[in-house]
Amino acid sequence: MLQFLLRRTFGAVVILFLISASTFFMFFAIPQDPALLACGKNCTPDALEVIHKNLGLDQPVPVQFWDYMVGIFAGRDFSVGHCSAPCFGVSFDNQQMVWDTIIDRLPLTLSLSIGGILVFLTVGLGAGMLAAWKKGTAVDKVFSGGSLVLSSLQIYFLGPVVLGIFVYSTGWLDKPEYVPFSESPTGWFMGLLIPWCVMSVIFTANYTRMSRSTMIEQLQEEHVRAARAKGMSGRFVFFRYAWRGSLIPIVTILGMDLGSLFGGAMVTELTFGLAGIGRLARDSVIDKDLPLTMGVMVFSAALILLFNIIVDAMYAIIDPRVRLS
Repeated sequence: MLQFLLRRTFGAVVILFLISASTFFMFFAIPQDPALLACGKNCTPDALEVIHKNLGLDQPVPVQFWDYMVGIFAGRDFSVGHCSAPCFGVSFDNQQMVWDTIIDRLPLTLSLSIGGILVFLTVGLGAGMLAAWKKGTAVDKVFSGGSLVLSSLQIYFLGPVVLGIFVYSTGWLDKPEYVPFSESPTGWFMGLLIPWCVMSVIFTANYTRMSRSTMIEQLQEEHVRAARAKGMSGRFVFFRYAWRGSLIPIVTILGMDLGSLFGGAMVTELTFGLAGIGRLARDSVIDKDLPLTMGVMVFSAALILLFNIIVDAMYAIIDPRVRLS
C-alpha cells in the first residue's frame, strides 16, 4: 500500500507541474498585457511600469514561472504584503491573495460536489440494483427506460425548468442559495437541494444502467451460483456476494467521473447563480487574471488527483483479492 501511494503521489506531482507549466505559458500567448487589468482605465506609462515591477511581470517568462512554483512551497513577497505558502500569487483584478479567494469559495463547491455524489450514488445504485433484482419485470423496464431519458438531459436546460416549476410557479422550494452549514444546517440543505438533484440527473442515469448490468453479470458468477446451490437465500446471496463484487467497476468509473463531476459543479454554479470555484474559474478566464486562473487550475487538479488516489486505494478494501503493490 505504501509503495502504491508513493508512486501515485509522485505521478500526481508530475501531472500538476505539467498542468501548471502549460497553463502559465499558454497565458502569455495572449497579446494583451495582463498588467493593464490591474492598472485600470486611467492608466499611465509610469503606473504601468510600477505594476509590472510589483507583480514581477518585468522578469522573463521562465523566471516568472520559477518564482511562481517556488512561491507555492515557500511563499513570496508582493507590494500588497507577504503571501504565505501555499502562495498562488495576487489577483491582477482585485489585488487579493489567490489562495484566500479560493478558500473562501471552496465550501460551496465542496458542498455541491459531495452532496451531488451522495445523491447520484444512493439513487443510481439503488435503482440499478433494484432493476437487476427485478430483471425482466415492469420495475426493470421503468428504471431502464427512465435512465435512458434522463441521460439525455443537460444541466443548463433542466436547471431553469426545475426553477420555473418548483420555485417560481408553485413555490414549493426556495430559490437556491448557499448558507454555511455552521450557520443553519436546514438552510444549507434546502438551499442546495435543487442544485444537487439537477447536477445528479445525468450521473444517476448512468450509474443506474451501469449498476444494473454489473449486478446481473455478478449474479451469473460461479461463486454466486455455488452459494445458491448450498441453500443460501436469494437475498443473502444478492447482498453478501453479488453486491460487493459489482462495486469494483463502479468505483473505477467513479474515479474517472470526478473530473466530470467538477465540470458539472461549474455549470451548476453558473446556472443557479452560486459563487463557487466554478464561477471563479470562469471569471478569471474572462478577466485574463493569470494568478487566479493558475490557482484554480492547480487546486482543482490537485483535488481530482487526490480523490483518484483515494478511490484506487479503496479497491483493496472492497475486494481483498486486489493487491495495490
